[in-house]
Amino acid sequence: MGIKTALPAAELGLYSLVLSGALAYAGRGLLEASQGGAHRRAFRESVRPGWEYIGRKMDVADFEWVMWFTSFRNAIIFALSGHVLFAKLCTMVAPQLRSWMYAAYGALAVVGTMGPWYLLLLLGHCVGLYVVSLLRQPWLCLGLGLASLASFKLDPLISWQSGFVTGTFDLQEVLFHGGSGFTVLRCTSFALESCAHPDRRYSLADLLKYNFYLPFFFFGPIMTFDRFHAQVSQVEPVRREGELWRIRAQAGLSVVAIVAVDIFFHFFYILTIPSDLKFASRLPDSALAGLAYSNLVYDWVKAAVLFGVVNTVARLDHLDPPRPPKCITALYVFAETHFDRGINDWLCRYVYDHVGGEHSAVIPELGATVATFAITTLWLGPCDTVYLWSCLNCFGLNFELWVQKLAEWGPLARIEQASLSEQMSRRVRAIFGSMNFWAIIMYNLVSLNSFEFTELVAQRLLLTGFPQTTLAVLFVTYCGVQLVKERERTLTLEEQKQDKEKPE
Repeated sequence: MGIKTALPAAELGLYSLVLSGALAYAGRGLLEASQGGAHRRAFRESVRPGWEYIGRKMDVADFEWVMWFTSFRNAIIFALSGHVLFAKLCTMVAPQLRSWMYAAYGALAVVGTMGPWYLLLLLGHCVGLYVVSLLRQPWLCLGLGLASLASFKLDPLISWQSGFVTGTFDLQEVLFHGGSGFTVLRCTSFALESCAHPDRRYSLADLLKYNFYLPFFFFGPIMTFDRFHAQVSQVEPVRREGELWRIRAQAGLSVVAIVAVDIFFHFFYILTIPSDLKFASRLPDSALAGLAYSNLVYDWVKAAVLFGVVNTVARLDHLDPPRPPKCITALYVFAETHFDRGINDWLCRYVYDHVGGEHSAVIPELGATVATFAITTLWLGPCDTVYLWSCLNCFGLNFELWVQKLAEWGPLARIEQASLSEQMSRRVRAIFGSMNFWAIIMYNLVSLNSFEFTELVAQRLLLTGFPQTTLAVLFVTYCGVQLVKERERTLTLEEQKQDKEKPE
């Protein structure tokens, strides 16, 4: 009730004004803190000279981002450009062989980056899961897939297998875990799809073409085997009208985002400040709340840029890859919270939906979420921080369903319908959404930053800042949730209008 209801324009305008003012005020506090702490001894390792013509230091605490766009920038551009070039030539000369070209180029890139022994190691895992897939037993395929994944996450097997990599370089560990982990997920998807479609005879060659597609190999996103195989097997793929324009737009947005993040890090040291808790504890409550929020926004931007670049190449290859993750600003329910849509789709298809069914019953949903987060814990690498993150988000997802069931309970539903208008119902639901929003931020801040920083934020917002800071932050968040709901309502109406206009 009230979800599809419009609010007065003046009220939405007030929400926009409050949200804009609050973000500007918090941003000003973060900017002053960054300027004041630039020369602190604790900042020396992660705040270093940046662009000379700006004349400011830059936050370089995220070594992955720095490596992608400094040391490994040319290598990444060279590898992806070579893939696009050879793919285009193959599509023009022999389109029926383009999937073989993808696999051959990807395998050569893996050998050039990680060495031939690493390639043989992954081939061993591919062959093992292919052989098991011939038995047509889904539980056995999933079990072996999880065992293979565990071998890349737990000692002593991880130490032994990492020895197959040739040479040493800065991103070696990241590429090793990315290539190995995604290889196991892809092979497991292949095995489970083989069991689901016994009438289709997939070969080992189909698996290798699927696994060694270079744009997806190291960092994803992951496409389930059935989708990838159907799209890559098209002999004469045809682009939809306006597709090339959308590809150019996506590439342009990725470049703009990369430049914007670089500029942002010259003025806001959002990744370095949380590492100095003594300095962070001196921040005003508004700046501290903005710091926590901006850490999650940056992680989303990082994922969006990575998947945006990769997806641009994949679309040039006539594939329809998973979309980038939904912006954290638009998230106020745990059911839509994920930073990798490909892995989320994989988990939903093979675990969450299989165990939870329609996700309407409490007990099956509890079993589905526990199973899903158990596998997610294995994927991320078991440790105390990941255990805590998994437990918190598993609880959040289930608690959300419990509250939904309580709201749908006969007596409460009748009270809501009798005593609240649709607009007021939307306002009440937005209050719960704003609390949920901050639960999402706090639960994920544990893994994206540190437990100590999360504890500091929680203490300041909920204890020492109560009630002024607590209510102020919740009201600002409430304004944001209402604006997100309005956008969702508008998009829904537009989709319904387009559906009506389609010829039957």
